[in-house]
Amino acid sequence: MKIGIFGGSFDPIHLGHTRIINEAIIALQLDKMLIVPTKHNPWKEDSVANNQQRIEMIQIALKDNSKCEVCTLEIDRQDNKKNYTIDTIKELKKIFVREKFDLIQYSTPNAALYASIAAKRAGCEIRNYHLMGLRYLGAKSIGRFILKEIEQIACYNSTSIECVSKSNLNLAINEKLFKSEKATVVWNGSSGGVDLKRFDYNKREIWRNTLRSELGYCDSDFIYGFIGRITGDKGINELLAAFFSLKDNSKLILVGDVENESTLDTNLWERAQNHPNILIHKAVRDVERYFALIDVLVLPSYREGFGNVVIEAGAVATPAITSDIPGPIDTIQKDITGFVVPMKNITSLAKTMKKIQTINIKKMGYDSYKFVSTHFDSEILNQKIAERKKELLDI
Repeated sequence: MKIGIFGGSFDPIHLGHTRIINEAIIALQLDKMLIVPTKHNPWKEDSVANNQQRIEMIQIALKDNSKCEVCTLEIDRQDNKKNYTIDTIKELKKIFVREKFDLIQYSTPNAALYASIAAKRAGCEIRNYHLMGLRYLGAKSIGRFILKEIEQIACYNSTSIECVSKSNLNLAINEKLFKSEKATVVWNGSSGGVDLKRFDYNKREIWRNTLRSELGYCDSDFIYGFIGRITGDKGINELLAAFFSLKDNSKLILVGDVENESTLDTNLWERAQNHPNILIHKAVRDVERYFALIDVLVLPSYREGFGNVVIEAGAVATPAITSDIPGPIDTIQKDITGFVVPMKNITSLAKTMKKIQTINIKKMGYDSYKFVSTHFDSEILNQKIAERKKELLDI
């Protein structure tokens, strides 16, 4: 039986988690995927949900996938202490020795740290790290040092590394996390590609017109959109400041849940909440309709693993403006399917937001669709991932 293990806080479980889980099951042809929520993440002081709520959220999110099973190994610990790496390594080693896995794959720094060490101690010959970006780049001082050390240890203990994007691969090599011969990018990268059946280009106009009517927008309204976690490191402060500087009748919609309001500029956020041309909308399941609703996606993040929202928008012919950071710069063809602006540069962002109103945005949108459909189709990516795993397993 081929079993996968996927760990994390899951506070809450989100689309990024479920996408990776489902794609891994398909690509690796797993018989079962064990989802392991941590009891007390040592890197987080507070939890949004309690243990039982997190378990229930995982079960709800994955209820349609019979191969997924919640493993309460960590949550069932009798003590009420935070989960530390050494404890999990000991438990994982027991599982790895007993099951004799041919390949163990892991992702995210903490999970990669203890899975890579446990797998190596258990004698697993193929230890594959799916590196989804460098989290330590968003940290400061001692936190940054510790997180980078975790990445270095995980990379050292891994026999192969798959980076989510070419730019992140180059960055990690420059950061001396590993040597180039140890790592690769599967096909054109991304954390799962785009399901072109779900993000259906042919439904763009229907979705656009219907949702604009539902939300009270006119066909002539020019709408900027942000879709994702509403928090400071997503560049929300810069986006709001740039939008306010436009001083025109364009609209802005923010779709997502507020993750950490303390990271948002108080004045900008209060103004946004009361602005007649700004709609703050909770996270949605039918996100494809919202990508079709807007004229341009704006992603001014400080750090991203890849920036899947850009290719999801592109799949329904919506171009993007994104920061010049590893990950997102691989999601567009500069000045053809979107624009790239310097990170944290409000002036440049505002100038580009104004500029995009003056170009042939339908052509840029169609070019986005062509680029995404030929470079990030999830069906093709799944085939490439499967081929990669067969290569690692020498089968």
